Amino acid sequence: MTDPTRPDADDETEPHVTSDWGPPRTPDDQAVDRQTADPLAADAQRDGSAQTPGTPEVPASTGVPPSGAFSPSSSGGTASFSPPPQPRTDWAQARWADPEPTPERWFESASPVPVRPAVAAPRRSTGAGTVLAAALAAAVLASGGTVVALNATGALDRAVPVAPASGSNANSATIKQPVTLDESSAIIDVAAKASPSVVRIFTEGIDPNSIVQQPQEGVGSGIIFDSNGWILTNRHVVAGTTSLTVELKSGLRYDGKVYGVDTLTDLAIMKIDAKDLPAATMGDSDGLKVGELVIAIGSPLGTFSNSVTSGIVSATGRHIQTDGGDLRNLIQTDAAINPGNSGGPLLDASAAVIGVNTAIARDSTGIGFSIPINIARPMMRQAIAGQPLARPYIGIHYVPIDAQVAKDNSLPVTDGAWVHADATTTDPAVVASGPGAKAGLKEGDIVTKIGAQVIDALHPLDADLSQYSPGDTVGLTILRGGKTITLSVTLGVRPAQP
Repeated sequence: MTDPTRPDADDETEPHVTSDWGPPRTPDDQAVDRQTADPLAADAQRDGSAQTPGTPEVPASTGVPPSGAFSPSSSGGTASFSPPPQPRTDWAQARWADPEPTPERWFESASPVPVRPAVAAPRRSTGAGTVLAAALAAAVLASGGTVVALNATGALDRAVPVAPASGSNANSATIKQPVTLDESSAIIDVAAKASPSVVRIFTEGIDPNSIVQQPQEGVGSGIIFDSNGWILTNRHVVAGTTSLTVELKSGLRYDGKVYGVDTLTDLAIMKIDAKDLPAATMGDSDGLKVGELVIAIGSPLGTFSNSVTSGIVSATGRHIQTDGGDLRNLIQTDAAINPGNSGGPLLDASAAVIGVNTAIARDSTGIGFSIPINIARPMMRQAIAGQPLARPYIGIHYVPIDAQVAKDNSLPVTDGAWVHADATTTDPAVVASGPGAKAGLKEGDIVTKIGAQVIDALHPLDADLSQYSPGDTVGLTILRGGKTITLSVTLGVRPAQP
């Protein structure tokens, strides 16, 4: 049972005090009020019973049922409160029907506080326009200054490099540029550019270096270095041949002839009667770095023409013994080189020829050798000029000096060429009547320079000498008895190797 005199815990309203209201009350109205307020007393009055002494009188009603009024239940044991229905007052409707809005800021008055609207100063809009105009002016001035500076340095006048036209002779250009492409893309590009200048050479004859001196057939490779039919290859490919046939990548075949062979290294020059051939670009082998990407193209085993393999420069300045003699200053590579690759190109990542593949190490894998193209370059110039192939000659035997040679022989320097006859020859260190002997060279001299080039491991004497031609006069810087002297030598023609 609910007691209306006790506020509900969930009710936010509070009891309010009633006041007298309505029209004046008559005696009959008051009687009805008394009967309604105390039905038991009313029944007793109807029964004629007298009022019990000590029972207070019920005051006259003010028009609103008093709190705590009860009526008996049907069972007669329990009283229940039955207030008469009353219409909702205006305060309840105002509070619950239309709730007030939540204040904009907590703990502050919800009533709006009049705020004086801010009036922007007229100069603010003018300032924004001024700043914008200043920024545009600064940008224009900066751009103009940059153009003036670039124009003053000549940067705007530099010509854009243009690749040479297809079919032109690119031999005269030396390519040396960094490679920014990834390795696979570089190999693809090199194969596409260089393959047309690689030929297959079919030979018939007797190989002078073979134990069996009977007619044989062989296959090698070659490089077109001039569009008028000039081909560079190995000497051992064409030595002793009686018939030569050159096959281009297109499948066309031409009869070939040997123009000349090198007396210093395993190189030879061939000629075919053809024009407008795709000539390879010659590079610069002096700038090679160990670890640099290289690509070999040739006809391995004489069957698989224009095969492409790749690797790196494993070392430079190698010296090996072959059936045809000593070979010095070679490029070592792990690019696959097989019989049939001889005479083919070793290329850098720009598709420029930096070597001529010539030999492989027996009973090994991944050890091949190439002759640096800078050693072959003088021969190519001689052939195009119609001159006989000839190497310059001093007429001395020497030993390249390194730290160990200097230590073993108590030499004063660790670089240079020591004029000395080693155990591999019975000839004197200075050939009698040779160019060196005529210039005053003696056994025991140490050649430290040829011209302005210092002799060291990267610049050996024979490699530097190959850049000159027979008949040239060069200066040799000599260390003799602790003193440095300079001798002038007129170079002769190197005799053919037996």
